[in-house]
Amino acid sequence: MKIVVIGGSGLIGSRVVTQLRQRGHEVIAASPSTGVNTVTGEGLKEAFTGTDVVIDVANSPSFEAEAAMRFFEAAGRNIFAAEKVAGVKLHVALSVVGTERLLDFGYFGAKLAQERAIENSGVPYTIVRATQFFEFVGGIAQEATQGNTVRVSPAKFQPMAADDVAAAVADAALSPAKGMIEVGGPELISMDQLIRKYLAAKNDRKDVITDPDARYFGIRLDDRSLTPDAGARLGSITFHEWLRRDQTTAAA
Repeated sequence: MKIVVIGGSGLIGSRVVTQLRQRGHEVIAASPSTGVNTVTGEGLKEAFTGTDVVIDVANSPSFEAEAAMRFFEAAGRNIFAAEKVAGVKLHVALSVVGTERLLDFGYFGAKLAQERAIENSGVPYTIVRATQFFEFVGGIAQEATQGNTVRVSPAKFQPMAADDVAAAVADAALSPAKGMIEVGGPELISMDQLIRKYLAAKNDRKDVITDPDARYFGIRLDDRSLTPDAGARLGSITFHEWLRRDQTTAAA
């Protein structure tokens, strides 16, 4: 099977490419660096020729609402048009659990518009909504830091390892179209607890303050904001195991 991975050199995309190649498939990692630009349409026709499945895990280079909307709209138009010409059988895209609950941050409005465009594209699709990645926990802590204090919501969330995200996306590419599915981590934990564990593992002595009014990229969270629905596929890599691997890699 020939599979094109848009955003194939990124955190998730590179893992998807590796996993699918290990399963014996012909996989093209498509990105501007390989001559494929979804915003301009450059290289899509050539990349999609003879392709069975297109996986889109590319993200907007900007989280600003209007810029993200322009990116997803332009990329979607060009991708869907090229897929129809090439006769692509399945479109798989990565999105975010709770997108419709996070609209106070304009980027998520653009992600929701991307999902709607996929649903209306006329191409069979599976949208894989994933929870936050362990790999971004450091960024959450940094965003919440003021001086030597990290002010974090106690809201529950269910983050997961990038390897588990990639496995879910790869499996979706090898399965019939499923519409919308959700994936999450194996453990439900409050955000403040996880940030404490992360900073302790990094020997970072900042004070973590539990604050229900603390914002997550401008959004006030509750226990449903970032958690998947019942029946979601759950990854197998725990935060403890991910930390161990991360520390081993850093020490190598």
